[in-house]
Order: sequence, then structure tokens, then C-alpha cells
Amino acid sequence: MPNAATSGLRNVDLDLLRCFVTISDAGGFTRASERLLRTQSTISLQLKRLEDGLGRRLFDRSPRLLRLTPDGETLLPDARALLAMHDAMIARLSEPAMEGVVRLGTPEDFATAHLPGVLARFAAAHPSVALEVTCDLTLNLMARFRAGEFDLVLVKREPMAEAAGMRVWREPLVWVAKGATATSDTTPLPLVVSPDPCVYRKRATDALDRASRSWRIAYTCGSLAGTLAAVKAGLGVAVLPKEMVPQGFVIIDGGLLPDLQDTEIALISAATSSLPVKRLATHIMRSLEQAEA
Repeated sequence: MPNAATSGLRNVDLDLLRCFVTISDAGGFTRASERLLRTQSTISLQLKRLEDGLGRRLFDRSPRLLRLTPDGETLLPDARALLAMHDAMIARLSEPAMEGVVRLGTPEDFATAHLPGVLARFAAAHPSVALEVTCDLTLNLMARFRAGEFDLVLVKREPMAEAAGMRVWREPLVWVAKGATATSDTTPLPLVVSPDPCVYRKRATDALDRASRSWRIAYTCGSLAGTLAAVKAGLGVAVLPKEMVPQGFVIIDGGLLPDLQDTEIALISAATSSLPVKRLATHIMRSLEQAEA
């Protein structure tokens, strides 16, 4: 493949870079096509155009593996930076004088994994807008939202639930443990859970009850860090979004435990919203559409 110097490349299409970054973030072409609302063949064609233009192969591909090449790893941070600058520039030009306060409530695990970059880009584009972000359990977030404490909330819900809000994320859930021995049938399954009310806790216990599998609450903690520490210490099994499973943890599959259905993250806005609230809601929806795993 010729290099950029011999190919005559002078400019890189930002849409092609966005496609490349989304494939990397999503871990595949199918998920990237869902995020970008384009067909898989279009995603493949855009990546090929970028690779041909740069004269570099950006991904190693096989039926079971997709990973960045050294050239892809070199390009990725620069591509992210260019897209962030572009998006921030458009935002500043469209709303240069916007100011105010936006109060956002979100589950801690989702905020930790997905929101830092999203909120950082919004803050850079709108420096006069103050963000107040609070983490809590979904049912608590909904109660506080109804009480007027938040302008926006991100909440976990059942897929296709007939409820307020717009789906912005879909999370495949898995059982995780320090080792597969934690699923031994000789004793009730020890669970590491968040306090009630918790969507994942209910999902775990309901699935086990349907499978007639005995269980016990071995450890309860309200923070993600505490939950991970308890699992790492071998105190029990937890339910996590698949993409958030830390290195060194074991995903329990193969029929050892009942399957867990996906859950959704929905964004709910107050009925009467200020311009900053509306802009942040739109920014979150667009960003997560492009980054959904």
C-alpha cells in the first residue's frame, strides 16, 4: 500500500476519521454502523477510503478479532483531538454566549465509563455553563428528578420500557467473579450488590429465582469501586455491563448462571428546560449515539 506522500493525500475527511474512531470505540463494524446510523457496508467503505488515502492499514481484521495496527494506534489520539476541536468549534459558533447551570443525575458506573469525555467536550465548548453532576441509584435519581433536584437524568431501565425519556445506550450485562469457582453449586451463590433500590441487583436476583438457583447477599456497597474491590477479594459474584469488566475478572458464561438480558440507559429532561439544558441533552444523545458499545 502506498504511503501518504506518494498517494497525494492533502486533507483527511473528518467523517472518515469519525468512522475510524467509532469502529475502534465500538470494537467492530456492526456496532459502529448502529452508532453512526449507517449500513455496515458504508462503514467498511469509509474505512477503506481512509486507509487508501493515508496509505496505511489501520486495523488487523480476522473473523474473531479486530485490533488497531501500530499505525492505527498512532492515528487514534490525533483523530480524537481533531474531532473534539471540530465539535467544540461548531458548538461555540452556534451558541457563543450561552451560560447557566445544568444539574445532571446519573448512575455512577455509567458516569465513570462513558461521561467524562462527553461532558469535557461540552464544557470546553460552553465555558460559561456550569455542570453539576450527581451520581446515585436509578430509583433515587428518578425520585429526586420528580422533586425538581435535576434538570436531566440518565437512568437504567428495561429495554423497550414504556416510560419517559429517550434511549441513549444499551448495556449487555454479564456475571463477573474473581474465578469460576464462585459459581459452585454446593452453597447459595454469594452476590456482591448495591443497596436497594438497584436495577442490577433486581436483575440478578430475579434471574436466579427464575432458574431456581439459591443465592445470598454476601456484600453490599453503594459505590462501583467498592463493588469491584469486593469481587476482586473473592467475596462473591456481581452483575456488570460487559464493557466495564476489569482486566483479571472472569465472565461467567457457558450456562453456569442464567442469562442476563440487556438493560438500557434513558435520558429524561425536565418539561420546562433552559437553553443550556436542551443543548446538553442534545450533546449527550449525539455523543452516545456515536460512541455506543
